[in-house]
Amino acid sequence: MLLMGPPGTGKTMLARRLPTIMPGLEFEEKLELTRIYSIAGLLSKEHPLIEKRPFRSPHHTSTPQALAGGGKNPRPGEITLAHRGVLFLDEMPEFSRASLELLRQPLEDKVIQIARASGTYSFPADFMLCAAMNPCPCGYYPDMNRCTCSAGEVGHYMRKISRPLLDRIDISTEVPPVSFEELQNRKREEKKESSAMIRSRIAKVQKIQKERYEKEDIRFNGQLRSSQIDRYCPLTDSASRLLGRAFDRISFSARSYHKILKVSRTIADMEGEEVIASHHIAEALSYRAFEKDSVIK
Repeated sequence: MLLMGPPGTGKTMLARRLPTIMPGLEFEEKLELTRIYSIAGLLSKEHPLIEKRPFRSPHHTSTPQALAGGGKNPRPGEITLAHRGVLFLDEMPEFSRASLELLRQPLEDKVIQIARASGTYSFPADFMLCAAMNPCPCGYYPDMNRCTCSAGEVGHYMRKISRPLLDRIDISTEVPPVSFEELQNRKREEKKESSAMIRSRIAKVQKIQKERYEKEDIRFNGQLRSSQIDRYCPLTDSASRLLGRAFDRISFSARSYHKILKVSRTIADMEGEEVIASHHIAEALSYRAFEKDSVIK
Protein backbone atom coordinates (compact mmCIF):
# COMPACT_ATOMS: atom_id res chain seq x y z
CA MET A 1 0.00 0.00 0.00
CA LEU A 2 1.25 3.47 -0.94
CA LEU A 3 -0.31 6.58 0.60
CA MET A 4 0.31 9.79 -1.32
CA GLY A 5 -0.55 13.27 -0.08
CA PRO A 6 0.73 16.55 1.35
CA PRO A 7 2.14 16.83 4.89
CA GLY A 8 -0.30 16.65 7.79
CA THR A 9 -3.07 14.66 6.08
CA GLY A 10 -2.80 11.65 8.41
CA LYS A 11 -0.75 9.22 6.30
CA THR A 12 1.41 8.09 9.22
CA MET A 13 -1.59 7.84 11.54
CA LEU A 14 -3.42 5.62 9.02
CA ALA A 15 -0.38 3.37 8.67
CA ARG A 16 -0.03 2.96 12.43
CA ARG A 17 -3.66 1.84 12.65
CA LEU A 18 -3.12 -1.09 10.27
CA PRO A 19 -2.05 -3.63 12.95
CA THR A 20 -5.17 -2.76 14.96
CA ILE A 21 -7.49 -4.00 12.19
CA MET A 22 -5.48 -7.14 11.37
CA PRO A 23 -6.71 -10.40 12.95
CA GLY A 24 -4.72 -11.65 15.94
CA LEU A 25 -1.74 -13.96 15.62
CA GLU A 26 -2.22 -17.70 15.70
CA PHE A 27 -0.14 -19.61 18.23
CA GLU A 28 2.24 -20.93 15.56
CA GLU A 29 2.78 -17.39 14.30
CA LYS A 30 3.57 -16.20 17.82
CA LEU A 31 6.23 -18.89 18.16
CA GLU A 32 7.67 -18.04 14.73
CA LEU A 33 7.96 -14.36 15.63
CA THR A 34 9.41 -15.15 19.03
CA ARG A 35 12.18 -17.18 17.40
CA ILE A 36 12.96 -14.30 15.02
CA TYR A 37 13.12 -11.71 17.81
CA SER A 38 15.15 -14.07 19.98
CA ILE A 39 17.77 -14.42 17.22
CA ALA A 40 17.78 -10.62 16.85
CA GLY A 41 18.28 -10.21 20.61
CA LEU A 42 15.09 -8.18 20.96
CA LEU A 43 13.12 -10.32 23.40
CA SER A 44 12.55 -8.92 26.87
CA LYS A 45 12.15 -10.83 30.13
CA GLU A 46 8.82 -9.09 30.67
CA HIS A 47 7.47 -10.26 27.28
CA PRO A 48 9.17 -13.55 26.35
CA LEU A 49 6.45 -14.35 23.78
CA ILE A 50 5.58 -12.02 20.88
CA GLU A 51 1.80 -11.71 20.96
CA LYS A 52 1.11 -8.72 18.71
CA ARG A 53 1.73 -8.19 15.04
CA PRO A 54 4.91 -6.15 14.58
CA PHE A 55 4.96 -2.63 13.21
CA ARG A 56 8.44 -1.63 12.04
CA SER A 57 9.15 1.91 10.88
CA PRO A 58 12.82 2.30 9.89
CA HIS A 59 14.16 5.79 9.24
CA HIS A 60 14.86 6.76 5.63
CA THR A 61 18.58 6.95 6.42
CA SER A 62 18.61 3.19 7.18
CA THR A 63 21.20 1.26 5.19
CA PRO A 64 20.32 -1.66 2.92
CA GLN A 65 21.95 -3.98 5.47
CA ALA A 66 19.75 -2.62 8.27
CA LEU A 67 16.70 -3.45 6.16
CA ALA A 68 17.81 -6.80 4.78
CA GLY A 69 19.84 -8.06 7.73
CA GLY A 70 23.32 -9.45 7.70
CA GLY A 71 26.60 -9.10 9.52
CA LYS A 72 29.41 -11.58 10.12
CA ASN A 73 26.90 -13.86 11.78
CA PRO A 74 23.77 -12.89 9.80
CA ARG A 75 20.92 -11.55 11.89
CA PRO A 76 17.41 -10.47 10.83
CA GLY A 77 16.91 -6.95 9.50
CA GLU A 78 13.84 -4.73 9.53
CA ILE A 79 12.24 -6.71 6.69
CA THR A 80 12.28 -9.92 8.73
CA LEU A 81 11.38 -8.16 11.98
CA ALA A 82 8.19 -7.02 10.20
CA HIS A 83 7.28 -10.65 9.37
CA ARG A 84 3.52 -11.27 9.90
CA GLY A 85 3.09 -7.54 10.48
CA VAL A 86 3.63 -4.16 8.83
CA LEU A 87 6.78 -2.57 7.42
CA PHE A 88 6.15 1.18 7.19
CA LEU A 89 8.39 3.36 5.03
CA ASP A 90 7.64 7.01 5.71
CA GLU A 91 8.94 9.46 3.08
CA MET A 92 9.56 6.54 0.73
CA PRO A 93 11.44 8.48 -2.00
CA GLU A 94 14.00 9.59 0.60
CA PHE A 95 15.22 6.01 1.05
CA SER A 96 18.24 5.11 -1.04
CA ARG A 97 17.60 3.40 -4.38
CA ALA A 98 19.51 0.32 -3.14
CA SER A 99 17.31 0.08 -0.03
CA LEU A 100 14.12 0.29 -2.05
CA GLU A 101 15.17 -2.15 -4.76
CA LEU A 102 16.03 -4.89 -2.27
CA LEU A 103 12.32 -4.98 -1.34
CA ARG A 104 11.40 -6.45 -4.72
CA GLN A 105 12.47 -10.03 -4.02
CA PRO A 106 10.90 -10.43 -0.55
CA LEU A 107 7.64 -8.81 -1.72
CA GLU A 108 7.44 -11.50 -4.40
CA ASP A 109 8.88 -14.55 -2.62
CA LYS A 110 8.06 -13.76 1.06
CA VAL A 111 11.64 -14.60 2.03
CA ILE A 112 14.87 -12.63 1.84
CA GLN A 113 18.17 -14.25 0.99
CA ILE A 114 21.51 -12.97 2.23
CA ALA A 115 24.67 -14.23 0.52
CA ARG A 116 27.89 -14.43 2.54
CA ALA A 117 31.21 -16.19 2.03
CA SER A 118 30.07 -18.84 4.52
CA GLY A 119 26.89 -19.53 2.57
CA THR A 120 23.43 -18.20 1.69
CA TYR A 121 20.97 -17.49 4.47
CA SER A 122 17.19 -17.25 4.11
CA PHE A 123 15.00 -15.27 6.52
CA PRO A 124 11.19 -15.13 6.46
CA ALA A 125 9.76 -11.88 5.08
CA ASP A 126 5.98 -12.22 4.79
CA PHE A 127 5.04 -8.65 5.70
CA MET A 128 2.60 -5.98 4.58
CA LEU A 129 4.45 -3.06 3.04
CA CYS A 130 2.89 0.32 3.72
CA ALA A 131 4.66 3.40 2.39
CA ALA A 132 3.89 7.11 2.53
CA MET A 133 5.15 9.92 0.35
CA ASN A 134 4.54 13.52 -0.58
CA PRO A 135 3.55 14.32 -4.18
CA CYS A 136 6.67 16.48 -4.61
CA PRO A 137 9.76 17.63 -2.62
CA CYS A 138 7.90 20.50 -0.93
CA GLY A 139 4.79 18.36 -0.47
CA TYR A 140 2.05 20.55 -1.98
CA TYR A 141 1.82 19.62 -5.67
CA PRO A 142 -0.56 20.11 -7.53
CA ASP A 143 -1.62 23.11 -5.40
CA MET A 144 0.37 25.67 -7.37
CA ASN A 145 -0.51 28.39 -4.85
CA ARG A 146 1.66 26.57 -2.30
CA CYS A 147 3.97 24.32 -4.37
CA THR A 148 7.43 25.76 -5.00
CA CYS A 149 8.72 22.89 -7.15
CA SER A 150 9.38 22.97 -10.88
CA ALA A 151 7.95 20.31 -13.20
CA GLY A 152 11.42 18.77 -13.47
CA GLU A 153 11.80 18.56 -9.71
CA VAL A 154 8.41 16.86 -9.37
CA GLY A 155 9.26 14.34 -12.08
CA HIS A 156 12.69 13.58 -10.60
CA TYR A 157 11.16 13.10 -7.15
CA MET A 158 8.53 10.65 -8.40
CA ARG A 159 11.04 8.68 -10.47
CA LYS A 160 13.01 7.82 -7.33
CA ILE A 161 10.64 4.86 -7.01
CA SER A 162 11.21 2.44 -9.87
CA ARG A 163 8.41 1.04 -12.00
CA PRO A 164 9.25 -2.61 -11.07
CA LEU A 165 8.80 -1.72 -7.39
CA LEU A 166 5.56 0.18 -8.06
CA ASP A 167 4.26 -2.87 -9.93
CA ARG A 168 4.54 -4.84 -6.69
CA ILE A 169 2.29 -2.44 -4.79
CA ASP A 170 -1.36 -3.52 -4.75
CA ILE A 171 -2.99 -0.28 -3.61
CA SER A 172 -1.90 3.30 -4.16
CA THR A 173 -4.25 6.03 -3.04
CA GLU A 174 -4.17 9.77 -2.57
CA VAL A 175 -4.78 11.18 0.92
CA PRO A 176 -6.31 14.64 0.49
CA PRO A 177 -5.80 17.48 2.97
CA VAL A 178 -8.49 17.98 5.62
CA SER A 179 -10.34 21.30 5.51
CA PHE A 180 -11.15 23.45 8.52
CA GLU A 181 -14.86 22.68 8.11
CA GLU A 182 -14.21 18.93 8.13
CA LEU A 183 -12.14 19.22 11.31
CA GLN A 184 -14.92 21.18 13.01
CA ASN A 185 -17.69 18.84 11.85
CA ARG A 186 -15.71 15.78 12.91
CA LYS A 187 -16.00 16.88 16.53
CA ARG A 188 -19.78 16.90 16.25
CA GLU A 189 -20.17 13.64 14.35
CA GLU A 190 -21.16 10.42 16.01
CA LYS A 191 -18.41 7.93 16.69
CA LYS A 192 -17.35 6.17 13.52
CA GLU A 193 -16.55 2.49 13.00
CA SER A 194 -13.94 1.32 15.52
CA SER A 195 -10.84 -0.75 14.76
CA ALA A 196 -12.50 -3.74 16.46
CA MET A 197 -15.50 -3.47 14.14
CA ILE A 198 -13.29 -3.23 11.07
CA ARG A 199 -11.20 -6.17 12.29
CA SER A 200 -14.39 -8.22 12.63
CA ARG A 201 -15.33 -7.52 9.00
CA ILE A 202 -11.82 -8.45 7.86
CA ALA A 203 -11.96 -11.71 9.82
CA LYS A 204 -15.19 -12.66 8.00
CA VAL A 205 -13.55 -12.04 4.63
CA GLN A 206 -10.51 -14.08 5.63
CA LYS A 207 -12.84 -16.93 6.59
CA ILE A 208 -14.42 -16.77 3.13
CA GLN A 209 -10.98 -16.98 1.52
CA LYS A 210 -9.85 -19.80 3.80
CA GLU A 211 -12.87 -21.89 2.76
CA ARG A 212 -12.44 -20.99 -0.92
CA TYR A 213 -8.80 -22.08 -1.00
CA GLU A 214 -9.22 -25.10 1.27
CA LYS A 215 -7.91 -27.43 -1.44
CA GLU A 216 -5.17 -25.06 -2.59
CA ASP A 217 -1.79 -24.28 -1.03
CA ILE A 218 -2.77 -20.63 -0.41
CA ARG A 219 -4.90 -18.79 2.13
CA PHE A 220 -5.54 -15.30 0.75
CA ASN A 221 -6.47 -13.63 -2.54
CA GLY A 222 -3.11 -11.87 -2.64
CA GLN A 223 -1.38 -15.25 -2.93
CA LEU A 224 -3.22 -16.26 -6.11
CA ARG A 225 -0.90 -17.31 -8.93
CA SER A 226 -1.60 -16.33 -12.51
CA SER A 227 -2.71 -19.90 -13.28
CA GLN A 228 -5.39 -19.70 -10.56
CA ILE A 229 -6.81 -16.25 -11.34
CA ASP A 230 -9.16 -17.33 -14.15
CA ARG A 231 -10.74 -19.92 -11.86
CA TYR A 232 -11.16 -17.78 -8.75
CA CYS A 233 -11.72 -14.33 -10.28
CA PRO A 234 -14.78 -14.69 -12.55
CA LEU A 235 -15.92 -11.42 -14.14
CA THR A 236 -19.27 -10.20 -15.37
CA ASP A 237 -19.32 -9.10 -19.01
CA SER A 238 -19.43 -5.42 -18.02
CA ALA A 239 -16.50 -5.90 -15.63
CA SER A 240 -14.46 -7.57 -18.36
CA ARG A 241 -15.18 -4.71 -20.79
CA LEU A 242 -14.23 -2.07 -18.21
CA LEU A 243 -10.97 -3.83 -17.43
CA GLY A 244 -10.21 -4.11 -21.15
CA ARG A 245 -10.75 -0.39 -21.70
CA ALA A 246 -8.53 0.42 -18.70
CA PHE A 247 -5.80 -1.87 -20.03
CA ASP A 248 -5.86 -0.17 -23.44
CA ARG A 249 -5.78 3.31 -21.92
CA ILE A 250 -3.20 2.84 -19.16
CA SER A 251 -1.12 -0.03 -20.63
CA PHE A 252 -0.27 -1.49 -17.23
CA SER A 253 1.95 -4.53 -16.89
CA ALA A 254 0.81 -8.15 -16.55
CA ARG A 255 1.73 -8.00 -12.85
CA SER A 256 -0.44 -4.88 -12.37
CA TYR A 257 -3.28 -6.57 -14.28
CA HIS A 258 -3.20 -9.52 -11.91
CA LYS A 259 -3.04 -7.28 -8.86
CA ILE A 260 -6.11 -5.35 -10.01
CA LEU A 261 -8.00 -8.64 -10.28
CA LYS A 262 -6.87 -9.76 -6.82
CA VAL A 263 -7.91 -6.47 -5.23
CA SER A 264 -11.24 -6.68 -7.08
CA ARG A 265 -11.69 -10.21 -5.75
CA THR A 266 -11.23 -8.92 -2.18
CA ILE A 267 -13.62 -5.99 -2.73
CA ALA A 268 -16.25 -8.45 -3.98
CA ASP A 269 -15.62 -10.66 -0.94
CA MET A 270 -16.21 -7.64 1.32
CA GLU A 271 -19.66 -7.36 -0.27
CA GLY A 272 -20.31 -11.09 -0.16
CA GLU A 273 -20.32 -11.40 -3.95
CA GLU A 274 -18.86 -14.43 -5.73
CA VAL A 275 -18.62 -12.85 -9.20
CA ILE A 276 -16.59 -9.67 -9.71
CA ALA A 277 -18.77 -6.85 -11.04
CA SER A 278 -17.82 -3.67 -12.89
CA HIS A 279 -18.01 -1.49 -9.76
CA HIS A 280 -15.51 -3.81 -8.05
CA ILE A 281 -13.11 -3.35 -10.97
CA ALA A 282 -13.71 0.41 -10.95
CA GLU A 283 -12.85 0.65 -7.25
CA ALA A 284 -9.69 -1.44 -7.70
CA LEU A 285 -8.63 0.80 -10.61
CA SER A 286 -9.13 3.87 -8.42
CA TYR A 287 -6.42 2.47 -6.14
CA ARG A 288 -3.75 2.93 -8.84
CA ALA A 289 -2.98 6.59 -8.14
CA PHE A 290 0.65 6.35 -9.27
CA GLU A 291 -0.45 5.41 -12.79
CA LYS A 292 -2.24 8.71 -13.34
CA ASP A 293 -0.58 10.90 -15.97
CA SER A 294 -0.51 13.78 -13.52
CA VAL A 295 1.65 11.82 -11.11
CA ILE A 296 4.19 9.85 -13.15
CA LYS A 297 5.07 10.60 -16.74
